[in-house]
Amino acid sequence: MNPVLFVYNWDSFADLLCGERSRAVEIEIKFHDMENTILVTGGAGFIGSNFILQRMEEDSAAVVNLDKLTYAGNLRNLESIANQRRYEFVHGDIADRSLVRGLLERRAPRAIVHFAAESHVDRSIRGPDDFIRTNADGTFALLEEVRAYWGGLVGEREKLDFRFLHVSTDEVYGSLGPEDAAFSETTAYAPNSPYAASKAASDHFVRAYHHTYGLPVLTTNCSNNYGRFQFPEKLIPLVILNARDGKPLPVYGDGQNVRDWLYVEDHCSAIARVLDRGRVGQTYNIGGWNEKRNLEIVETICDIVDEMTGSRGEPRRGLITFVKDRPGHDRRYAMDATKIERELGWRPLETFESGIRKTVRWYLENSEWVRDVTSGGYRQWIETHYSS
Repeated sequence: MNPVLFVYNWDSFADLLCGERSRAVEIEIKFHDMENTILVTGGAGFIGSNFILQRMEEDSAAVVNLDKLTYAGNLRNLESIANQRRYEFVHGDIADRSLVRGLLERRAPRAIVHFAAESHVDRSIRGPDDFIRTNADGTFALLEEVRAYWGGLVGEREKLDFRFLHVSTDEVYGSLGPEDAAFSETTAYAPNSPYAASKAASDHFVRAYHHTYGLPVLTTNCSNNYGRFQFPEKLIPLVILNARDGKPLPVYGDGQNVRDWLYVEDHCSAIARVLDRGRVGQTYNIGGWNEKRNLEIVETICDIVDEMTGSRGEPRRGLITFVKDRPGHDRRYAMDATKIERELGWRPLETFESGIRKTVRWYLENSEWVRDVTSGGYRQWIETHYSS
């Protein structure tokens, strides 16, 4: 849709050439943003912030970031783009339907990429309430508002081109045995933790809204991510920082649990590929083709930290400490990413060896970010800059 400017007389035309020219440019910019705006939920989190930074660099779309700013949401991840015209941050909850409704009406996005979720298994075991509230109830509330917005789009092209992309996890599929085939898009759901169950519920809601209402949805299920900006409660950043500081490196059980590891920037490029080319109503598994035992991950990080810090003391592998396994700990995850490779031509660029070295180096070189996150200092920064 291109803006149309009606000129009624020469005085109006002269005004346009002089004082009103900037206003016309402003109007044109707003129309462009309405045509090419992506709403990202949970964009201040680990994967969401990486996705936004990548899109701002590689795409011309405007990006609206809706984030509740829970403990894992950190706007400092996005400082480099905070003042760019194409970026807008909105502090709010996906479950706040009036807020979401107003935002959809005001910005008229062509796509929504839904990252917002509680995601740490250990936290879900200790207190599942927040996981049900955000992952299940929040996704339902968001879908209801998006369904109303999509149904109200006037142009046929706008309705056909609109997409709702739901970002999910491999944990909805349950656990694999040592010889079992990797998870595919047709693997039956068997979630084993409150976190996985809440994400499975959200996946089912998204699927139902496509089949019942025709909402043009896409779903991605990814393997374990790692990279910059990950909150240091997760395995890889926790081990990097503890190894750096000479602290014990806790490993659950016998350390033989297997995960498929995916570098976060590869994950973000896969999401963009699905958004642009994916078939409506389809699910795409995104994996890194990197199955590793947890103990192997920890040992690799120890060796890299030793190397990068020039350590002359005892090897950091000596800090590894085996701790009691968590309840219901899934033994193995593995993702078959053949479908996204075959249909959309996507493969990860990073091997685990290259990605983990980049990740360790980033945490070692960004001590201020680490200090703010681990001390809670970034929360004070948010209060200062975004308090109402």
